[in-house]
Amino acid sequence: MVQELVTAGVALLCVCLVYAAAAARVVKQYERGVVFRLGRLAGSVREPGFTLVVPGIDRLRKVNMQIVTMPVPAQEGITRDNVTVRVDAVVYFKVVDAANAVVQVEDYRFAVSQMAQTSLRSIIGKSELDDLLADREKLNQGLELMIDSPAVGWGVQIDRVEIKDVSLPESMKRSMARQAEADRERRARVINADAELQASKKLAEAAKQMSEQPAALQLRLLQTVVAVAAEKNSTLVLPFPVELLRFLERAQQSARPAAPPVAR
Repeated sequence: MVQELVTAGVALLCVCLVYAAAAARVVKQYERGVVFRLGRLAGSVREPGFTLVVPGIDRLRKVNMQIVTMPVPAQEGITRDNVTVRVDAVVYFKVVDAANAVVQVEDYRFAVSQMAQTSLRSIIGKSELDDLLADREKLNQGLELMIDSPAVGWGVQIDRVEIKDVSLPESMKRSMARQAEADRERRARVINADAELQASKKLAEAAKQMSEQPAALQLRLLQTVVAVAAEKNSTLVLPFPVELLRFLERAQQSARPAAPPVAR
């Protein structure tokens, strides 16, 4: 009799251990557990750690709460200014309501991917090429709002959307290269014209100053002679003003000694 009781106790203990092992679940720190009891949502979402379910009756589904990085395949579209482009992007999102992410949508990752693709094509059609190339931050915000609106009902929050690359046709690339080159040439001509204008103003001021001071003109002429002579030229031909020659003649005459008187 005692042996039968011991055997029954051991059997009951084994059943309890098997039941406990079947009922025990572990939810990781980055996960949340959603329990379905006979097909219906049971209780609140299970937090990270050890939890128990009823074997055969309850079904625990774990939902990852980490931020998901999802690349959006390149979408081809025509911009508002009739340019065909291919644009790809990346979406950063996470689950904020595990129950809705399981109940409200069949596959929230696939749903976010499809919504991102359709929203990206819509953004391409509403934007001009210059906006896609230069004003991406504004387009990223608009794309984020378009995806986030339906995603809220799925228990998903869109953290950020980034446009990665904009691919243009080769003909458009060549046209933009020619346009950029023409713009650079125009700016170079404007800069040269401004420089010549400033130089002409300075030369006009110098000429006015030299016209008031003839000696300054002579000094400038001598400086030019020195600069040309520094180039080691064998022959230097330079016209001298008549005023300079007369100045040199007067200097020579004043330097000659006076002739002695002739005796008679």
